[in-house]
Amino acid sequence: MSTDTVPASSIQVHRTPTILKPDPSRVLLRPFSPGDSRRIATITDRIMELPEDHVGALLDVISVEFSARHQHIRKLFLERFEQIRDLMSTDREVSEQRRLLIGSYFLAEYSLEAAALFNPSMVPHPDQTGLAPGALRFILSLRATGEGHISSITFRTGIIHPNHLIEVLKPTGFLTEPRQIPNSLYEKGLFTRKLAEVGLNSDYTGRVMNKLGESFTLDQLRASLQTEQFRLPHGMSQEDQNAAQGIWMLARSNYEVQFQPEQELSERILFPATPSQRNGIEDARFVHFKDGDGTCCYYATFTAFDGKVVVPELVETSDFLLFRFITLNGPAAENKGMALFPRKINGLYAMLSRQDNENIHLMFSDNVHFWDDHKLLLKPKFPWELVQLGNCGSPIETEVGWLVLSHGVGPMRKYCIGAFLLDRDDPSKVIGRLREPLLKPNQNEREGYVPNVVYTCGALIHNRELIIPYGLADQATGFATVPLVEVLAAMQ
Repeated sequence: MSTDTVPASSIQVHRTPTILKPDPSRVLLRPFSPGDSRRIATITDRIMELPEDHVGALLDVISVEFSARHQHIRKLFLERFEQIRDLMSTDREVSEQRRLLIGSYFLAEYSLEAAALFNPSMVPHPDQTGLAPGALRFILSLRATGEGHISSITFRTGIIHPNHLIEVLKPTGFLTEPRQIPNSLYEKGLFTRKLAEVGLNSDYTGRVMNKLGESFTLDQLRASLQTEQFRLPHGMSQEDQNAAQGIWMLARSNYEVQFQPEQELSERILFPATPSQRNGIEDARFVHFKDGDGTCCYYATFTAFDGKVVVPELVETSDFLLFRFITLNGPAAENKGMALFPRKINGLYAMLSRQDNENIHLMFSDNVHFWDDHKLLLKPKFPWELVQLGNCGSPIETEVGWLVLSHGVGPMRKYCIGAFLLDRDDPSKVIGRLREPLLKPNQNEREGYVPNVVYTCGALIHNRELIIPYGLADQATGFATVPLVEVLAAMQ
């Protein structure tokens, strides 16, 4: 494979009729805080003044209106009441009916897809049973964007049939956030290394960590922080207070959540849960990762956004029920668009990244949590990518090299999808590149939330066909199929 490029006009891209559009009726029940603690106390005082017979009647009306839209709604009302109970100004006994009613006042529906459903990635489903020969069941992750432009991760399942027909199953009606696992274990050595990476390696940090075992829970870390807080008679210095806050923030940013097996995949929502994710979880790039010992899992790099700063983070799962959220550390773990290779190369994890908002870089590491060095891999070259070049998902292994879908930004901020090829044994070598875009927005795709954009976060190859799910104008999602042989031939 030479580095000479040839026009891609001979590639036959087939756009399928399947379009996934945002559905504002898909709503999630989330905590609602109408103000500070005094405001909450005032509202609960008003509810406490309602006659008991009015409470039951009002609760019945609310239940009839919302119980068909949410599972176990009375349980959620009670849980929300317990969360705000300490903010109430009364010590009176509260009946179960009134507790349910109070809880309902501090919840609200959030429409996950009110604005957009886009930037998908596609991976093989862990369950491939019951399919026709030559078919593949897949999981599609999507960026759902709602009120306030807050993005979360939602899922669909589907089947690629032997004739390359793409079927996406209709999502079920209920949406659910996972339960955060309260006593998930932290590895002391790994956590200490993360603290050092972010500059939290003071004497105070050492005292807190020395009280903990080789593995510890969040509750044990809290107890250690509290013990240290009251150790000094004159309180903590400002420096130690900042360190305590940093330690706690890091722990809260590395967490595990669990869905229940009876929840359909399309019901499972990964909503922002930490301060770094406050304004969104964006553009998850899922990859089916196979380790050297044959074990497999799914990783996804994504962009966490707090309203001002974007940081790359990682999520790991083996079954799409238990998810581990992991901070990425090191000087090379920055900016958007990190994409993990699906296996180690020469014993090291490998990652594509975009360090400078313009070029594609390559990184290696012995630990998936830490990324220290990066090397420039590819610069913008052709007119359709002169503003910016980045990856469009994890590299895909072929018999002739690593196929990487790219995105390029050109005149009028038009986003197109291209492709290039890396050497299998030494991915720092670019051995092929398309001169023209593989996919660019046509007249039916250019209108939307952000005009003139096609973008994907991960494709796959099945039966020698490249299957590309892609976002349309940052609003909806379509699918394209391309013969792999034609893509590779255009790079020869």
